[in-house]
Amino acid sequence: MVKSVRKYGKHPFRVALLHGGPGASGEMQPVAKELGKDFGVLELLQTKKTITGQIEEFHRQLTESADLPVILIGHSWGAWLGFLFASRYPEFVSKLILIGAGAFESQYNHDLMNIRLSRLSERNRKKAERLIYEIESGSIDKEVLKAFGHLMTRADSYDYDKNVQDTVDLDMEIYQSVWPEASKLRNSNELVRFADGIRCPVVAIHGEYDSHPADGVEKPLSERLPHFKMIRLEKCGHVPWKERQATNKFFQILKEEIMQKR
Repeated sequence: MVKSVRKYGKHPFRVALLHGGPGASGEMQPVAKELGKDFGVLELLQTKKTITGQIEEFHRQLTESADLPVILIGHSWGAWLGFLFASRYPEFVSKLILIGAGAFESQYNHDLMNIRLSRLSERNRKKAERLIYEIESGSIDKEVLKAFGHLMTRADSYDYDKNVQDTVDLDMEIYQSVWPEASKLRNSNELVRFADGIRCPVVAIHGEYDSHPADGVEKPLSERLPHFKMIRLEKCGHVPWKERQATNKFFQILKEEIMQKR
């Protein structure tokens, strides 16, 4: 059985990282290694195939391994999962940091795929459309999702750094089980309502070039959270640590936010 908690740095372990996907296990490893130079960090790998299952798995991981409360950092889907967790278990989270979060309301998200496809070459656009068809048809081939993810990463990047090691171990079954549930949560306007249970400061870090609209994070959350801050990164897409021109600024901001209580 693969260990679901990876530790970096030394005690106390008060920083916890959640990967995206759903099912993109290991995605946050480069971030964990960098933050582990200065802090005690937990990289948490989610294995359950429902949102509730992942929240409870996360609760167990923190209970067993963390020095509570933690600064919780989630990327993409992991930002949503962290948001849901902080609402359900507010005593576990001292600060929530959302990196490249998807829009919290569906009204902001209509053009996402069109924006992504428009940024690809004609050849890659046709390849992406074929992969979308395979995924929506129920394919559980890991290589299909990996190829699609690679194309979307390129489309979502301002200046992609090819030298950053790919540390992701994709699980197609988790993606196909969890994502429809998450999408339904947003489309029904239930997702953003979890803000009512959050008690900690919330910081969103978002690339200006990210095809996921920053307004879809900032506007819904700033209206509902009393301690919310949006930080927009120039020359940066969806994955800041894979951006040549933004990665240093990203880690500087992230470390500053970890050291600040509010």
